[in-house]
Amino acid sequence: MNASDSRVTVRLSAELRNRLREEARRTGRRESDLIRDAVDKHLKKKRERSSYEVFKRAGLIGCIKDGPSDLATNKKYFEGFGKDPD
Repeated sequence: MNASDSRVTVRLSAELRNRLREEARRTGRRESDLIRDAVDKHLKKKRERSSYEVFKRAGLIGCIKDGPSDLATNKKYFEGFGKDPD
């Protein structure tokens, strides 16, 4: 930790604090390191949560080359959608 790092205080339930202590003991890591890693992982995960971003990253946005350009907006393509084909 250096002079430019800042400190944050949080309150933990007794149960969560016990779990944190046990994990620190089990892994040989400091509680503060576990907390920093958990917050970092959570915030990174939140950054790419939208379906659009996930599908874009997977290459699924715009992957149909010869489909109609209004497929997502023209209601005629949804006629019968979700109904059992008898």
